[in-house]
Amino acid sequence: MPGFLLHQGATVKCSHGGQATPTAPNPRVLVGGQPTVMLSAQWSVAGCPGVTASSIPPCATGQWTTGTLRVTSNGQPLVVQTGQAVCAPTGTPLLPVAMQTRVSAM
Repeated sequence: MPGFLLHQGATVKCSHGGQATPTAPNPRVLVGGQPTVMLSAQWSVAGCPGVTASSIPPCATGQWTTGTLRVTSNGQPLVVQTGQAVCAPTGTPLLPVAMQTRVSAM
């Protein structure tokens, strides 16, 4: 499914509200002057409160599991807004909130 490419400066949050940032941006493909992110890159989550009522620990990392199908960089798919991601250790998704809106990919 097509969607906008995510980049290093995109606002991505875990489902509890923690801020996620890519640990390895891809400088070979830029959108709006910002590096894109390959599907293989892990995301670091900061500021996740977790769910204290049921003692669920806070999200620490995230990993996208689906990304672009037709557009690649260095032979690897890129992270796209409509892709799926999962946080560890909670198993909840990462949610793209704000990203560039000029470059979409499938």
